Amino acid sequence: MDIATLIGIFSAFALVLISIMIGGSLTLFFNIPSIFIVFGGTIGATMIHYPIRDVLSVMNVAKNVFFTRVWSTQEVVDRFVEFANKSRREGILALESELANVDDPFMVKGLQLTVDGMEPDSIKEILETEIEYLEERHRSGAEVLNTMATFFPAMGMIGTLIGLVQMLSSMEDPSTIGPAMAVALLTTFYGAVAANLVCLPMAGKLRKRSQEETLVKEMIISGIVAVANGENPRIIEQKLHSFVPPKARASRFD
Repeated sequence: MDIATLIGIFSAFALVLISIMIGGSLTLFFNIPSIFIVFGGTIGATMIHYPIRDVLSVMNVAKNVFFTRVWSTQEVVDRFVEFANKSRREGILALESELANVDDPFMVKGLQLTVDGMEPDSIKEILETEIEYLEERHRSGAEVLNTMATFFPAMGMIGTLIGLVQMLSSMEDPSTIGPAMAVALLTTFYGAVAANLVCLPMAGKLRKRSQEETLVKEMIISGIVAVANGENPRIIEQKLHSFVPPKARASRFD
């Protein structure tokens, strides 16, 4: 669970709600027609823009905003130094016993291919292809959220125009001006909140998550290839430390 995301969402919405309640009743900002126009219109427009498969899959990708656990770079370095030591002492097949202790499917796949005797270049090619498709899935999810962030304010503007037309067409009846004006203003409010407090921040977090995950997976590929080539653990550590900021490097051989 990502604490920063939870704190950000809670604080953003809490401050907006508190500001509303200070100025008046919260019920003034609840309007069913406005909700239908903004959220219904945005979902419909998104489904026109993308295949239904992509729209539904965004929920799967969006959960990475809250629940993804990315290995720290130092964890990866330590694990591959251990793998290299074991491989040099007991042989490459000894790594098979380590598979049950690794909870990263990508690392497990790389180790299994190494144990199975595949050439290091072939292992690297397979794993790099997997990274490419991972990045494409993340990019697709962030793109859908960015598109929704574009549609939300646009649907809010459409709702505003609807409200203004209703208001201007019934100026002779003062009792209808209030509800029509509420639709006109609240649709813009809903669209701005949904775009700027939900879609855009989530798309940004997904891009950041993708960068972090890609970096770790590239480290894993480098470690797998080095272990498959039987390189010295100290050399492997130095290679993997090139992915780590200098201040965060901790050598096991000092």
